Amino acid sequence: MRIDFGLPYPLGATWDGSGVNVAVFSAHAEKIELCLFDTKGKREIKRVALPEYTHEVWHGYFPDLRPGQVYGLRAHGPYDPARGHRFNPNKLLIDPYAKLLLGDLRWHDACFGYRVGSPRQDLSIDRRDSAFVMPKCVVTDTATTWGSDLRPNRAWSETIIYEAHVKGITALHPKVPEQLRGTFGGLADSRVIDYLVKLGITAIELLPIQAFFDDRHLVEKHLTNYWGYNTIGFFAPAPRYISPDGGLHEFKRMVRKLHEANIEVILDVVYNHTAEGSEMGPTLSFRGLDNASYYILGDDPRYYFDTTGCGNTLNLKHPRVLQMVMDSLRYWVEECHVDGFRFDLATALGRERDSFEPSSVFFDTLRQDPVLSRVKLIAEPWDIGPDGYQLGSFPPGWAEWNGAYRDWVRSFWRGDEQATPDLASGLLGSAPMFDRRGKRPWASVNFVTAHDGFTLADLYSYNERHNEANGEDNRDGHDDNRSWNCGVEGPTDDDEVRALRLKMRRNAMATMLLSQGTPMLLMGDEVGRTQHGNNNSYCQDNEMNWLPWEERHPDDDEFLQFVRRLILYRHSRGQFMLRHFLHGRMISEKFRDVSWFAASGELMTDDDWADPGLKSLGLMHCDTRGSAILILINGHHEAVDFTLSPDLGATGWKLMMRTDTGQWPVWEAMRTPHTLTLADRSMVVLEGRLR
Repeated sequence: MRIDFGLPYPLGATWDGSGVNVAVFSAHAEKIELCLFDTKGKREIKRVALPEYTHEVWHGYFPDLRPGQVYGLRAHGPYDPARGHRFNPNKLLIDPYAKLLLGDLRWHDACFGYRVGSPRQDLSIDRRDSAFVMPKCVVTDTATTWGSDLRPNRAWSETIIYEAHVKGITALHPKVPEQLRGTFGGLADSRVIDYLVKLGITAIELLPIQAFFDDRHLVEKHLTNYWGYNTIGFFAPAPRYISPDGGLHEFKRMVRKLHEANIEVILDVVYNHTAEGSEMGPTLSFRGLDNASYYILGDDPRYYFDTTGCGNTLNLKHPRVLQMVMDSLRYWVEECHVDGFRFDLATALGRERDSFEPSSVFFDTLRQDPVLSRVKLIAEPWDIGPDGYQLGSFPPGWAEWNGAYRDWVRSFWRGDEQATPDLASGLLGSAPMFDRRGKRPWASVNFVTAHDGFTLADLYSYNERHNEANGEDNRDGHDDNRSWNCGVEGPTDDDEVRALRLKMRRNAMATMLLSQGTPMLLMGDEVGRTQHGNNNSYCQDNEMNWLPWEERHPDDDEFLQFVRRLILYRHSRGQFMLRHFLHGRMISEKFRDVSWFAASGELMTDDDWADPGLKSLGLMHCDTRGSAILILINGHHEAVDFTLSPDLGATGWKLMMRTDTGQWPVWEAMRTPHTLTLADRSMVVLEGRLR
């Protein structure tokens, strides 16, 4: 085999049209070997040492290699855990820059760099070859003909996110070809995309699609890592989402089809930790290539500094590790045309050891990047380290999952005391947290449910979690759900309870879609998807997590129509897509951009806001054209009379929507003064012209 020195860049195995350049970073390795396999990845046919070492990068050029070549890496160096080094050339390693993986990880003790069973304080080296159980890398030609693909470039203010799972959204679709269900190709099916378009979605946020594997403890329980928050390859799509004939470009075709429908693609990405876990975890890639560089080590280098709860934390302060993350993000944007990212446990990405820094090297690097600074960036603003909850603290340009908003909405509609002022803040974009440094209301990603927790149907069907199927004796999952079963735990045939639950779903959805900020729907909430009370369904690859396309209750089809109309209404009214926060600014001699009213029809006073039993209020949006939208909310368990007084500023009002019946539109006209009775636990929307 011919071999030349090659170049230390780009990193990975890169086909240039004539041959393959291989470049691998390792600051502490003594030798890196390229291991070539047959086309099925079963037999190692050749092992070649990379001939040159430049700037801590091992590299070589192979004129005879072509796309499709299956390969892996081996790294030689000290096995000295006490100094943070865990080199073991007996372990086949995944190239961190691999664009495609072949096969799956088959769990075996040979996956581990140490002898399983040896004392934790003295983990002696394991000399078994792990190649027979490891997935392999594949040299790829990444060139794609995108044709006329145009990014939607949807404004943040008009964005409505749909959080979905590649398999979950298509696994039960009766008209998607069976071989495509659960794959990128299935999601690209026109019938699936048409569903999203009719719903009114502008962006689909996919749970992790970067390469990951099922954890050993889950496999032994016959479960899977369904959610995928266990990344091992930051450039490669997870093989399980590629159809038998799909190949590397199946993901790109999916993106193009979604773009044609004017839907953006946002990836949920995990750059805070990897699938290698703690010091007791397997040696799959980074640990074997340069453990001391890729991970933040503890004061005792045998252990890891862990703020993720997953055993390790990536060392983004190291320039080569930071480069890998930035290269990965740019790859997905430039080569795969994705439109944004949601960063799992993003607080960990901004840590300077124990403290969170909005000006950390990662955030500053993103902010100045000419490619990445222009896409949508969403933070999950917490981790498990000290002061881990950093909601509202991320730099300008970032949106954030607003977990406080979720709790406020749930608390209010459950009937909790002192919940109304928080709800009011959420309705106006949570300005106390976000209105700084030129941020916009869209920075608050508002959600009531997400993949982690109850679905919307379960939120009003269960008081307690029911996670027995996870095999952890119902100990896993959140305790603080702020849910309400409406009087019966779980399924019921009681018509009154079912009607109440449907009304509560309408209330929660209407609250979210009529709030300032960026709304995010959980896949299936619009059709009553249930996880049967499981609020931590990360390991359930079954109907519990799949979108029910058929066999739905008539109530759920009715709710789907309600949600569609609600989204259409939001899109058609500029008052819900404002670029600036609302603070009661005068927009005419008489009217403010936003006002709060008590049930009496009079402006809210400080005493009203201080009342812990306050559970009803009116929110009026006005614009400079003289139109007003009045949202009346009643969180009481009894009906409340709301006075539509002349003080509201309109001679008459038109009732548009009511959640007690789900009727939309109502088109009922009322002249002022008028007394409108709000049903218990309900809300209405009215429109009027200002005098």
